[in-house]
Amino acid sequence: MPAYNEEKTVAAVVKRITEEVACDFELIIVNDGSSDQTPKIIEALAASDPRIRTFHQKNGGKASALKQGFAMTRGSVVIIQDADLEYDPAEIGHVIQPILDGKADVVYGSRFLVRRASRVLYYYHYIANRLITIFFNLFLIFTMMAVGWGC
Repeated sequence: MPAYNEEKTVAAVVKRITEEVACDFELIIVNDGSSDQTPKIIEALAASDPRIRTFHQKNGGKASALKQGFAMTRGSVVIIQDADLEYDPAEIGHVIQPILDGKADVVYGSRFLVRRASRVLYYYHYIANRLITIFFNLFLIFTMMAVGWGC
């Protein structure tokens, strides 16, 4: 779990993971140079649960924090859970089930491809995301043409 200035959400995410993940797990929280109370909070969480390990590094970005977490893991299945509750920890079991069943070697999650009836995808969010993507693609094309970077 990469964490950067997540003092408001990291404890809630960890609580949800420890309560909702049914299988054995280790939780590696990589503090990516937070300047708030995140380091103190994650150290307290690790002290209270032996399944939680922490690592502190200078701010190197999410990719750097993920790389460090991958290097530290001892498990055979690895999942990325952000510290800001962007993804619901209750989904972890559903995401890894194809691996546990031997039906997949890797599973990629997407909030746009959820097929379970209990999860509602807001149609307007999808349309807005599509329109924004189209707008920025057109903007990029016209910008490249204006400065002569096109074909």
